Amino acid sequence: MATKTAKKSTGSSSRSGNSRSGSSRGNGGPTSRSGNSGRSNSGPSSSSRSKGGSSRSKSGGEPGSLMQKFFLDELKDIYWAEKALMKALKKMSKEATTEELKEAFMTHMQQTEGQITRLEQVFEILGARAQGKKCEAMSGLIEEAESVIEDTQDDTLTRDVALIISAQKAEHYEIAAYGGLSTLAKTMGQSEIAELLVQTLEEEKETDALLTSIAENNINMEATQEGGEEEEE
Repeated sequence: MATKTAKKSTGSSSRSGNSRSGSSRGNGGPTSRSGNSGRSNSGPSSSSRSKGGSSRSKSGGEPGSLMQKFFLDELKDIYWAEKALMKALKKMSKEATTEELKEAFMTHMQQTEGQITRLEQVFEILGARAQGKKCEAMSGLIEEAESVIEDTQDDTLTRDVALIISAQKAEHYEIAAYGGLSTLAKTMGQSEIAELLVQTLEEEKETDALLTSIAENNINMEATQEGGEEEEE
């Protein structure tokens, strides 16, 4: 009888061992799933790479960037050009023959004062001091206008034709400059600066159109009728 009892006890012990062993194997499942969870944590690195790319795309408008340095350099260029042109317009108005052209030059000279003020606002927005850098292009155009005055006779329509062409060369330079600067301002996210520059751009276009209108309203045609009587004598 004692032997049978011992066998039963041994069998019970064996089953208990199997139960513990099975429990141990069952715990392997969660461990496996936990491993998968660890792999899914790699996502944020992808997000951080995306953020890095975003910051690089905005670097063109950051203070000290190459783009901003170039932008400031171009502002100094057109700032000098506007101030130099103001003086030239006064002389061109004085040398013009028709009252219409004289008034057009004086009106644009007043506009130029406002344009200089806008440029100073742009410098202020950027936290930079308003200063000019000699604009070789405008300097050359002004010199050409002065030579045109010397090469044409006083009180002739031919003088006015020459002055209109000289003035429009300067206007076209300014249109190109303000067009490019306003586009760069938009690219850099400087909407306030862009609006100021576009306002000046529109004024330059209007002045160019006005000069064309003055030229086409008989000045060009009448100038062709001016002969060289003095040369014939």
